[in-house]
Amino acid sequence: MFKRSAAVALVGAAALVLTGCTGEPAGSGDRTITFMGWGSPEEVAVFEDMIAQYEEAYPGVAVDYITVPAADFGTKLQTMIASRQTPDVFYLAPENVMPYADAGIIADLTAYVDDNELFDPANVWEKAIDMYRYDGTTPGEGAIYGLPKDIGPFALAYNKDLFDAAGITAPAPDDPWTWDEFLAAAKTLTTGEGVDKVFGSAPYSVESAVWSNGADWLNDDRTQVTVTDPAFVEALQWVADLSLVEGVVPSQEEEGALGSYQRFLEGKIGMMGVGPWNQGGFWKDAAFEWDLMPWPVSPATGEQAIWYGGIGFAVSNTSKSPEDASNLAAFLAFNEDAQRTNMEQGQAVPNLIDMTREEYLTSDKAPANKEEFIRIIEDYGRRATQTYTYNSEWFGLFSSNLASVWKGEQTAAEYTASIEAEMQSLLDEGIAEQAG
Repeated sequence: MFKRSAAVALVGAAALVLTGCTGEPAGSGDRTITFMGWGSPEEVAVFEDMIAQYEEAYPGVAVDYITVPAADFGTKLQTMIASRQTPDVFYLAPENVMPYADAGIIADLTAYVDDNELFDPANVWEKAIDMYRYDGTTPGEGAIYGLPKDIGPFALAYNKDLFDAAGITAPAPDDPWTWDEFLAAAKTLTTGEGVDKVFGSAPYSVESAVWSNGADWLNDDRTQVTVTDPAFVEALQWVADLSLVEGVVPSQEEEGALGSYQRFLEGKIGMMGVGPWNQGGFWKDAAFEWDLMPWPVSPATGEQAIWYGGIGFAVSNTSKSPEDASNLAAFLAFNEDAQRTNMEQGQAVPNLIDMTREEYLTSDKAPANKEEFIRIIEDYGRRATQTYTYNSEWFGLFSSNLASVWKGEQTAAEYTASIEAEMQSLLDEGIAEQAG
């Protein structure tokens, strides 16, 4: 029996999930499998190249590559599952592993991975695999339900030209700034007015601030919402005040008029959180030198913290070509040529550790401090809290009106107090759903 999952939000009965069909033969002995994902035009181009490599390596198998805007992906996938047209392979967010596995939507790939020559567990980031493990009770343990597209450490980039002009030296990797030092630098970098204004920083990572201040959204066993913890409230308000009080971060209105990514490319942002997926765009469009620096630390703890993310490749449990689909997922995740393509086009840190050490870190392309990405993976990076719970509706509710804090319409204390009980109710629903 598979558990029903309201979090999956499927239309129709469980039979639709268990009897769907995908991967119809293309005729003439060839087979066609479908692969659905999302991404920027740059990412789509990279995957077209990687898919072409797969088709060359596996003659007789064609891949129908479907791209959907990220905002529409979940709804599109649910509709396809309900109509028995589940893609053979599709992007899998870590927070969906538990409900999708329990609903029987995604295949258990453990046996396939254990018998696959492409996969060397000693040469793949353990944290990348663990995001797709689930033993029926605990996330991060047990069977493998997805293969990593990537692991995405979220690092802090800085404009070296702006730093040099302002006489600022970036902190050493082993000696991060405190929040106070970060703010002092951001104030020095902030100059000008109106459309010509240069901001010291893009909006700051809430996760980094909250975790570094010794707080979290949930308690240790993830059964209780803790957003009214004074340490949480303090961190959230500090992030808001970078704009509201200090003016070193674009306001909500300014961010809406011109996003920080574009501002950074135009040389109007001193520091900004970035992922490996931003590298290709920076190589192409940034007319200044840039690098990575360690995330600042709360004076209360002195501890660094930031998130790493990722997306996996899931294989449909109802695929008519499960071996072809599994081969595609493994090829995209672990094949050396495919991983090199992804790396060289600035989309990801390789999943392969030896390629990371021997090729990525020795490349002369920016950033010079690529090791910061690796420190986040190996040292101070954390999975997002919502990826450990059976549903993430509680987190979605938290984010739903956070703009009221950024705009100064509510303080962090007022906002968290107003929303904590409803967050707890949604969390309790997920806990009960998993238990049922």
